[in-house]
Amino acid sequence: MAASSSSSPQTDTCLNFITHLLKALKDAMMNAFFHDEKPEQPSQALPQAIASSSSSTRLKHQVFLSFRGEDTRLNFTAHLLKALKDKGMNVFFDEETLEKGEQLSQALSRAIAASNLSIIVLSVDYASSKSCLAELSDIMHRKDTQGHIVLPIFYHVDPSHVRNLGGSFKTSFIHHESNRLHQVQRWKTAFAEIGKLKGWHIEGGKFDRPETEYIKDIVEYVIKKLMSSKFRSASAELIGIDDQKKTILRLIEKEDSRLIGLWGQGGIGKTTLSDVIYNEISYKYEDNCFLLNVREKLKKQGMESLRNELLSKLLNQAIHVDTPSIGSTLIQERLSNKRVLVVLDDVNDSDQIDCFGVKHFGDGSKIIVTSRDRQVLKNGGVDKIHEVKMLNKDDSLQLFSTFAFKLLNPAADFRDLSNKFIAYARGSPLALRVLGSKLYKKSRKEWESEVDKLKEYDQPKISQILRSSFDDLDEVEKNIFLDIAIFFKGTCKKDVEEILSCCYKGAVCGISNLIDKCLLDSTSYDGGILMHDMLEEMGKDIVRKESIDPGKRSRLWSAKDVYQVLSYNKGINLIQGIKLDMSQIDNLRLDRSIFEGMINLRVIFFYTPGIFWGERSAEKLLEDQVDSVSLPDELRYLCLDKYPFKSLSGFNPKNLVVLKLVCGHMEHLWNDDDHQSLVNLREIDVSGCKKLRRDS
Repeated sequence: MAASSSSSPQTDTCLNFITHLLKALKDAMMNAFFHDEKPEQPSQALPQAIASSSSSTRLKHQVFLSFRGEDTRLNFTAHLLKALKDKGMNVFFDEETLEKGEQLSQALSRAIAASNLSIIVLSVDYASSKSCLAELSDIMHRKDTQGHIVLPIFYHVDPSHVRNLGGSFKTSFIHHESNRLHQVQRWKTAFAEIGKLKGWHIEGGKFDRPETEYIKDIVEYVIKKLMSSKFRSASAELIGIDDQKKTILRLIEKEDSRLIGLWGQGGIGKTTLSDVIYNEISYKYEDNCFLLNVREKLKKQGMESLRNELLSKLLNQAIHVDTPSIGSTLIQERLSNKRVLVVLDDVNDSDQIDCFGVKHFGDGSKIIVTSRDRQVLKNGGVDKIHEVKMLNKDDSLQLFSTFAFKLLNPAADFRDLSNKFIAYARGSPLALRVLGSKLYKKSRKEWESEVDKLKEYDQPKISQILRSSFDDLDEVEKNIFLDIAIFFKGTCKKDVEEILSCCYKGAVCGISNLIDKCLLDSTSYDGGILMHDMLEEMGKDIVRKESIDPGKRSRLWSAKDVYQVLSYNKGINLIQGIKLDMSQIDNLRLDRSIFEGMINLRVIFFYTPGIFWGERSAEKLLEDQVDSVSLPDELRYLCLDKYPFKSLSGFNPKNLVVLKLVCGHMEHLWNDDDHQSLVNLREIDVSGCKKLRRDS
């Protein structure tokens, strides 16, 4: 695959086409392996990023691009690389010379093996390169033996010349044969075979289509090929979803279906279904956004903040709208020019749909809304509503087996017991996952014991099935589960691990175990640790049942309960954490001794939804003109928006991991003597603290 120092017009044209094709592929969010051929040089190893595919079953590249041409990394490709990195994309870029020669380098062979699909750009001089032919031979072999997808582009060459080894290709192969290369016959066979494949013929005459149109067609076809391949392999994990997915895709194709609602009870798979659809069709739209857990995020952020997050994503710049509606004509016009795909997940108020500005999205836009309440969807103006169904018996058995046995069917001697668990789960994907994970690698005797537990209930509800999984956890795992359910759902997994590691030994392992048991999920879009709403509610119910007296519970989050405990000094040493949405209370007076007696308090989480977008003058916390508040030394997480005191003096922060005092009134944080105790502090946020002058 050697290139001469001076290029021909045909070579220059080929390079131009290749670089534009690469740009289009990567603009479409494809991770393309870009093999830019250079003059033959001594062997160097391929960067470690793709050095081995045997250690992982996951393919590392979507596209392997094979062509013959000169390097463009100093001009067009350099700009392309910067643009891709600016968008946060992971691009493999050949900074070094790859090994070249008659034999295909192991590095390149591994790169082909680690790719889903290969595009071969067959130009006039392609067959003159021994390296190109070795590469092509390997690709065609993988096509025949492993189903590797191959797409040829006949660039300014006659496809019949490829099939029949004619034209310039005949001269090239005669030259190779004259050098007595033993690989020539294998190369000729592979070359003739690719000439028989369906591809694109770009003639390049003045009556031909512009190359940009060919590139658009190629990219769309590649994505369609990869998406269909991806979801065929994923269907085993997403049992029972295929038929419903096809139904919704048919709805999306209809012009009168702009707003599509997915309705069903908790745990039935609405989010999973919308996620699959979003991933399959998002490439067709100019911009897209999946807004996960709208109901939960609105509690923490407020509507203005969450809407600004959506608008910023769609318009590719920071947007700050602080009015009840999108009053800016410019923003409305920009949105109307965009054909977008948006998913609003878990909406519980019809007004939320309109507040997100969906009426301003451009023609051809699609908005998918998931909700447990059908009336919310009706009142929100949804065009079509799809009821997400429970899984049937066969699909339930497959999903359960996937988690209980890591197989699509149960082991023969467990089939009878499996059917009993299927009956208890009643088609709920969440219950099936939790039950299956709980029973993985357990003995038949242990399975029978679990069946007996469920028999205690006449008709066990999903909540009872989930509770039985909680009861089997050890004490550390139970505490981690309750902390996440009440305080840290949606928080970055790494941050949660750091905070809880200062509370419990083995917290990282405990979190991992909860994920394995399907009681937690760490696969969110923003890296946050997730928990299904039903599991969250179960956790809160467990804490409520600790005592009828809120002051004797381990964790508080209800504004009414928090107000009662703090206002009447009812807190005792049982309380480990307090979470308060300050928009839900009137003025709450904090005095120096308000947390005294709560010697086991690890979490103080007082937050104001949308604090930077809401009314800043509305004070919710009052103080009695003292410098600081007495805080317990066990504190790990302190988030107190609009902190009303002058400092944190007198508090020993030796265990503190996170400190957030947004828009507080502090003049300084702590005294010089306190610094030696900041051994665990990992995060500090004092934004909006206008009075803060010094940190010691």
